[in-house]
Amino acid sequence: MLKIENHRLVGDRVTFRETPNHGGVLKARYLVMHYTAGSSLQSSVTSLCTRKPSGNASAHLVLGRDGAIVQLAPFDVVTWHAGISQWNGQSGLNNFSVGIEMDNAGILKRVGSKFVAWFGKEYPESEVVLAAHKHGGGVQPWHAYPESQIARALELAELLVEHYGLEDVLGHEDIAPGRKTDPGPAFPLEAIRSRALGRDEDEPPHYVVTATSLNIRK
Repeated sequence: MLKIENHRLVGDRVTFRETPNHGGVLKARYLVMHYTAGSSLQSSVTSLCTRKPSGNASAHLVLGRDGAIVQLAPFDVVTWHAGISQWNGQSGLNNFSVGIEMDNAGILKRVGSKFVAWFGKEYPESEVVLAAHKHGGGVQPWHAYPESQIARALELAELLVEHYGLEDVLGHEDIAPGRKTDPGPAFPLEAIRSRALGRDEDEPPHYVVTATSLNIRK
């Protein structure tokens, strides 16, 4: 069971690695979900904890596919995950939100019978979701989120909303439409939002249709 003590997450399979990429004091109003578009939990943590000449980014948490969590900054510190963003009349969501990055390759490219990420890694059909993004672009292949990761994301959302009285659970795609597509249609964001905000009558998070279940022809 997860809990928050002194703005740090405590619980099973939770570790802390401090990022140098952070700002001032955060009084969060929202939770923003992202995908890393990276190849692994560790590579994403390393990137978010590296100070670069430009393009520095960070988040409060990085959530692995097996449910492991690495916290990069306390929840009362601003991290750099939202970029140019706006929601409900508020601009610059870094200053008003907790950011969770989920280990996921994001949108994939169909190359013959293979599905390939931008960084060259291939994924089997069982890890691919065919879906259209809510902001357009037609049906495309996306990296699926495993049940263990979805369940942990729900646990985190419920805990953070309750602990900090957050007003909403959003995707990067919501606060930066046209610029960002994460966490994408493979992630059950609406169900997570509904459950975290206390609307228990809604259906729990579940998978969308994968490429394998559609019997894609090779």
